[in-house]
Amino acid sequence: MAHKTTIATKEKNERLYRAILALETEEECYAFFQDLCTIAELRSMEQRYEVATLLSEGMVYSDILERTGASSATISRVNRALLNGTGGYVSVLGKMKEGGHDEQL
Repeated sequence: MAHKTTIATKEKNERLYRAILALETEEECYAFFQDLCTIAELRSMEQRYEVATLLSEGMVYSDILERTGASSATISRVNRALLNGTGGYVSVLGKMKEGGHDEQL
């Protein structure tokens, strides 16, 4: 029975990721995530992405904490993901830099 739950969960995950990949504009993306997530969820994701960006630029924890208001636990978690994660942050940050989207925060 657990196997069926895993397969069902994987299929739900894949549907969500395919839906995200189907978005073509920043406006579509914004609208989708506004509908999908609570304000708190969005702010949390935005904060983690900002932390990842700052860490990748070499900013130190104390400065990131002051700049973003993120907890040290959040900063540590993001840093672990940057160093030992699946490569998601690294991939996106690289693409943002290549595409000229690496605006200063």
